[in-house]
Amino acid sequence: MTTGRSRAGAWPGSAGGIAARVLVLGLIVAVALWAVAPLLAADNWIGVAIVAVVTAAGIFVYLTPRRLPVKYLLPTTLLVLAFQVFPVVHTMSLALTNIGDGHLGTKQDAIAAIESSSVKRQPGSAEFRLTVAEKDGDLVFLLASAGRAYTGTAGGLRPLEGATLGAGGRITAAGGYTVLTAAQASARSSEITELIVPVEGGAIRSQGLSRAYRGTATLAYDEGCDCVSGQDGIWRADEEQGRFVSDDGRALAQGWKVGVGLANLTAALTNPKINAHFLGVFGWNLVYATSVVVLTAGLGVAVALVLHHPRMRAVRAYRTLIVLPYAMPAFAMLLVWRDMFNTDFGLINRMFGLDVDWLGAPLTARLSVLLVQLWLGFPYMFLIATGALQTIPPEYLEAAQVDGATAWQRFGKVTLPLLMLALAPLLVSSFAFNFNNFNGIFLVTAGGPFPADNPTVGATDLLITYTFRLAFGQQGAQYGLASAMSIYVYLIVAVLSIIGFRRTRAFQEVGR
Repeated sequence: MTTGRSRAGAWPGSAGGIAARVLVLGLIVAVALWAVAPLLAADNWIGVAIVAVVTAAGIFVYLTPRRLPVKYLLPTTLLVLAFQVFPVVHTMSLALTNIGDGHLGTKQDAIAAIESSSVKRQPGSAEFRLTVAEKDGDLVFLLASAGRAYTGTAGGLRPLEGATLGAGGRITAAGGYTVLTAAQASARSSEITELIVPVEGGAIRSQGLSRAYRGTATLAYDEGCDCVSGQDGIWRADEEQGRFVSDDGRALAQGWKVGVGLANLTAALTNPKINAHFLGVFGWNLVYATSVVVLTAGLGVAVALVLHHPRMRAVRAYRTLIVLPYAMPAFAMLLVWRDMFNTDFGLINRMFGLDVDWLGAPLTARLSVLLVQLWLGFPYMFLIATGALQTIPPEYLEAAQVDGATAWQRFGKVTLPLLMLALAPLLVSSFAFNFNNFNGIFLVTAGGPFPADNPTVGATDLLITYTFRLAFGQQGAQYGLASAMSIYVYLIVAVLSIIGFRRTRAFQEVGR
């Protein structure tokens, strides 16, 4: 007779076990090859090494008949590292740099961009017949001059073999390139204008859609003085700021990425433009998240109790209608609600004969965003409460009724504590979600209304939308500052969530 132990031991050698292991190993190798290809193209050897180590570990674990727990823990661990740990660490690393518009690349990238952007046409400069083409989705200049053909990209100018020249000297066809029609080129005219082909001493730029010229850079980098010089002055490299700065304080727009230590983190606390309104925004943020949780949970539980009553009829139809807001795309529904609140043409004002500027005054705007989130969020709480109500043994309520408890006493002493066993963790997670509910605010009010003297912070701004406006406002993208603010928001939500989860332990005692 074959024992359970021998059957379990025989499984790894069975046909099904071998097929499963081959499938898992093939998947690991396929994912590794997919991940390594772009890393090799970018010469990212650290990334290649990480992929190699992870792949080797996966192959070792799934080829070994033992270590069964590791077989289940490894995928989960890798997913946590990839989608939880890495984003947090990467955000923290960005917060220690000045990365943002004008500070995205290296110093050499900045020098090349400065020289290329300063290109101007000089008398007698070389001209080219231009054909705009596309290769692998990228825009390419096909240039012809004196019977010779070239390709021009942001990476430079290269000879082109096998091109077909038309009667006017323009390239009409080239292997591997898709020539754009006049209409297609016109639609991408802004991209064509921005494309600069760097060459020695200058760059090639387009002049319309059919001609290009070779211009001369008016700014040049001098390695001896580590500076950029031109007719308007000299800009010296400032390694602390990651930009070229003149003696009178003028800075060139293009800089490079450098480490700034804790400057972004301290700026979030000491910069008057940021901290002047922080407490006000934080206070409304707490009110908003708490109100949404209380309103959605209260309405969801109330409706679930009504439909759970044994005398209620057509329960399935009601439940289907109630769940509809939860089934609809929140992104689209937020935009619909925004239009419904329109003062002149909105459905709400027209239906009730009102003339209320719902999104134009602080109080009504805040009430509006709360109403929208109540409509979107209560079906979820209703579903959870409905499921929890069905798990409560009816004997508990019958025993309480026999003991003389009223309906309110049965709800407060029996039903609600048992409901909270299921709802309490979800209330904490709902609070954390609504604390950072960017779409719920930005798509409805965009953080407004704004005071006439302060377009930076609005009446409905949350910390996340306030951070977005500070980091990506008129001054351009500041990813380092945004990352620093994100760390603070993360810490606030983490502390509040930990407190909330600790409070929910009191409800867990009820079920013991």
